[in-house]
Amino acid sequence: KNFFFSGLTAMEKKLAEYKCNTNEAIQLKLVRFPEELEDENTTFNPEYSHQVFGDDEVAFGYKGLKILLYYIAGNLSTLFRIEYTSKVNEKFDCVEADDVESKIREIIPPGFCTNTDDFVSLLEKEVNFKPFGMLLHTYSIHNEEAGEDITYQIYKADMTCPGFREYHERLQTFLMWFIETASFIDVDDERWNYFLVFEKYNKDGATLFATVGYMTVYNYYVYPDKTRPRVSQMLILPPFQGEGHGAQLLETVHRYYMSSPTVLDITAEDPSENYVKLRDFVLVKLCQDLLCFSPVKLMQGFSQEMVTEAQQKLKINKQHTRRVYEILRLRATNMGDAEQSRSYRLDVKRRLIGPYKKKQRELAKMRRCLRPEEMTNQLNQIDLNLQREQLEESFQQLVSDYRRVLERLAQA
Repeated sequence: KNFFFSGLTAMEKKLAEYKCNTNEAIQLKLVRFPEELEDENTTFNPEYSHQVFGDDEVAFGYKGLKILLYYIAGNLSTLFRIEYTSKVNEKFDCVEADDVESKIREIIPPGFCTNTDDFVSLLEKEVNFKPFGMLLHTYSIHNEEAGEDITYQIYKADMTCPGFREYHERLQTFLMWFIETASFIDVDDERWNYFLVFEKYNKDGATLFATVGYMTVYNYYVYPDKTRPRVSQMLILPPFQGEGHGAQLLETVHRYYMSSPTVLDITAEDPSENYVKLRDFVLVKLCQDLLCFSPVKLMQGFSQEMVTEAQQKLKINKQHTRRVYEILRLRATNMGDAEQSRSYRLDVKRRLIGPYKKKQRELAKMRRCLRPEEMTNQLNQIDLNLQREQLEESFQQLVSDYRRVLERLAQA
């Protein structure tokens, strides 16, 4: 019996050596120059691979597994290769290695290269690649490393642009690796708008374009003749993150819709924490000069005038306008002044308590049917204390988020 168990663990140990973390195994690159193929500094890894490899994010059956997904920087032509030092079923016939290749093939479009020479010869044609669609905005960011200003451009594209459909198929594969709940969209639905960010760079005296990131926006119809654009996906590719491109993109998209009389306001689908921080910054930046947000008016409290002006001029919805108001009011408030800070705290907590009160009413209704009165009162008392703590916690968290937005604004 003991022999059997020790045998099993030896086997298990052996098998464990053939497990690879897929977030480490997948190596991504955006290639501009052939020498970057050998340069490990240009490699980056996924944040997520659970949608392709399951919740454990493990591929079984290989030692030293490398899944290479290299993309040409502009048009995203792809090199896909799998390398490993050894594979499981050569050793023991009782287990089979995961079919890594077919899992990757499910998410990357056909037409990729499988060897480096083909990829390099495609790289030479990259000089012909131009951004899709209509130029909306040009901006530059000083790059310390390069010691110069780098120019970026934002374009609006759609499926009628020649070659865009295929390009978008390659671009959206990045969602799987960097957005936790990513899904591919139905590109045949004409209500999608696509906004793309490109970097201009020089290669042998020519100007080329590299893909930086993108955003998809769905135009919901609002009766009788308006639309409500909803931000669906937004991704700045990892080599470009933390440089301010997300803010440029979101502001450009807002400005694009601001000029349209049929647009009501802009919303977002299931936004991440990072997206909310980004949006706070962009919307506060847009709103801070509106008359309705003057310090005097901020101190008088949230008003319908703010809602109307932010919606009509900047296409910002009521819920987001309320956050903008709270952030700008924090800036105008002297938190060292007991009266001012108390007034601010009450104002924000009154909004935060809304959902609690609703829940409270629902609970009370349920309990009336189920339990005697005195029990209800006791429970309500416990709820209230807990509620106060949670409320205070939510408030403190908000204020620290808001301060970060104001710090970023002060540097902008």
